Amino acid sequence: MAIRIVRLGEPRLEGEGLRLGTVRRPPRGVPKREYAERDFFDLWLPILSPSEDLLKEGKLAGDERDWAVFRRKFIAEMNRPEPRQVLDLLAAFSRLTDFSLGCYCREEQKCHRSILRELLLQRGADLKT
Repeated sequence: MAIRIVRLGEPRLEGEGLRLGTVRRPPRGVPKREYAERDFFDLWLPILSPSEDLLKEGKLAGDERDWAVFRRKFIAEMNRPEPRQVLDLLAAFSRLTDFSLGCYCREEQKCHRSILRELLLQRGADLKT
């Protein structure tokens, strides 16, 4: 049993399980009833996405310094009680069932999902590579 970190909108992998969308906004122009069938997500979980304010700063597309600022601020957001509890829950579930979580970003290394991966590993989550 484990969590996969995926890019939303890409074809699902065999055995991926329930797909959680850790994005601030659902996909544009896609009817809600089609989110799952179009390989976006089964359940929308925006509590694990960067805040509107952090996204507006635009640090994701910047240089290494910008990424470091984004990373620090996003980790602070994930240390608030509600996101922290959800991360703890997902880490526990990873030992019982397969599921995935993801974002739209093309490159995981410059995406908040890479930070979610770290935070889940710190909680002892089982992750598939």
